[in-house]
Amino acid sequence: MVEYARKGLIGLLTPQANTTVEPEFSILMPPGYAFLNARLVSDKPTIESRLGDYFNDMGDTATQFANAPVGVYAFACTGASYLQGIARERAAVEAIEAARGHPFVTAGRAVADALTVLGARRIGLVSPYPPDLTEASKTYWQGHGLVVAAVSSAFNAASDFHPIYSLAAEAAGSALSDIAGKPVDAVVMLGTGMPTLGPILAHASASALPVLSCMSALAWRSLAVFDPALKQAEAARRYLAGEGWREHYVQATAV
Repeated sequence: MVEYARKGLIGLLTPQANTTVEPEFSILMPPGYAFLNARLVSDKPTIESRLGDYFNDMGDTATQFANAPVGVYAFACTGASYLQGIARERAAVEAIEAARGHPFVTAGRAVADALTVLGARRIGLVSPYPPDLTEASKTYWQGHGLVVAAVSSAFNAASDFHPIYSLAAEAAGSALSDIAGKPVDAVVMLGTGMPTLGPILAHASASALPVLSCMSALAWRSLAVFDPALKQAEAARRYLAGEGWREHYVQATAV
């Protein structure tokens, strides 16, 4: 047993310059759960080549946890899944699980699982990506049998250090407002670098339309390894709307 993770310990894999994953995952953890973090690294010059390295090195990066008693590995990078595709992602996950002996959850597959549990097929996307990566994401979701009915862009090319990681929650919230009224079953806020929890909570207070992010889905799916009751539709809906972590968000963002 681990003192600060008596219900479960998660091994989190985070892109090297991502400033959002660890803070949001901390907010999303209920009492009794904790995570260790490992950084996915690459010295490649383009985002596409770095994402390729992150994907190819998933298994090796998980070895950073050594013999820590993690019960699930969580890959907090969706762009790599979009570019590699569903078949390669599935094969890589199965190989890592066989080698490591624990579930390996990617953010992309977590979103697909959440949408299945929620019974959502027609989805809207809030995308922080440039157009080419947004298109790759659409192909990925369509490969999961989903219909991408609307897309709203939060992309900011004029960023101070990274077009996604430097986004403010206000930009994500504005893009969400633009799409929330569309005829969709759920809205997915893409990427693990765009701050999403504030907009999700604000929307949940005003509408019953499910809104999830790659981060909230990854946390939900990781927690469900330890607590299978979270896979029930109503439990998933409540968690994704803020049950169990709303107060954490309020406390974390108080100034």
